[in-house]
Amino acid sequence: SALRDQRLMASKCRAIIYQAGGRADRPPVRLCGRCAGAASGRYSEIHPGHGRAMKIVAIVGMVGAGKTTTAAVFERSGFTRIRFGDITEEELGKRGLQQNEESERHIREQLRKEHGMAAYARLNLPRIDRSLESSDVVVDGLYSWEEYILLKDRYGESFSTVAVWASHPTRYARLANRAGRPLTPEEAASRDRAEIENSNKGGPIAMADFTIINESSLPELEKETERVMSALT
Repeated sequence: SALRDQRLMASKCRAIIYQAGGRADRPPVRLCGRCAGAASGRYSEIHPGHGRAMKIVAIVGMVGAGKTTTAAVFERSGFTRIRFGDITEEELGKRGLQQNEESERHIREQLRKEHGMAAYARLNLPRIDRSLESSDVVVDGLYSWEEYILLKDRYGESFSTVAVWASHPTRYARLANRAGRPLTPEEAASRDRAEIENSNKGGPIAMADFTIINESSLPELEKETERVMSALT
C-alpha cells in the first residue's frame, strides 16, 4: 500500500550483502528490504548507492609512503577502514612484547610462518566480511603478493588496489619525524629490504589499479585520492 511504502521510505535503510543467485563468484551487492522490493517490482525506486557491487579497496606501498593518510580519505567518504597492522599490535599485547621495529618484525614473520604468506589477509577476512555487511571497505596496509591473490580470488571485480608511492629520501624524512614509532634512516632502510625480500611486497605495488605519487603536500595527496575514488564509482 502507499502508506506502507511511505513507512519504508522513512525507515532507516539497513544494507545487507547477498550473493547474486547464491553464487560465490558474483560480486557482493548492497540491497535493503526496499531495494529488494524495487528489484522485484514491488516498489518503484532503489535507494541511491544500492543495487551496486560493494567495493573493497586495498592501499599498498612502502613504509612512509602515505598509505594511512590515503586510507583516512576513503574512510571520511564512508568506507570502513581495516588496518592490517592492527593484528601485529594485538599480538604484541598478547605476548607482552614492547612495541618497536624489531618486535613488530618478529611478530610479522612468526604469523606468516604459522598462517602462510597470506596471513594478514586471511586473519582479517572475518573483519572484512563483517564490514561489507554495511559499507564499502578500505584495507590499510596490504603487504604480500599472496595476500593480494587471496583477496583478488575471493572478491573478484569488487577488489581494487591503490599504490601510494614516494621516493625513499622523502619517506625516510617523514618516518624520522613521525609522531609515535619514528624510524631512523637505518631502521627504515632495513624495513624496506625486509619487506621486499621477505614479504613479497613488490607485486601488489606493481599490479596496482591506480598509483598516487605522494611527493608533495597533504592537500595534494587528498586531492589525488579523491580523484581515484571518483574513478572507482
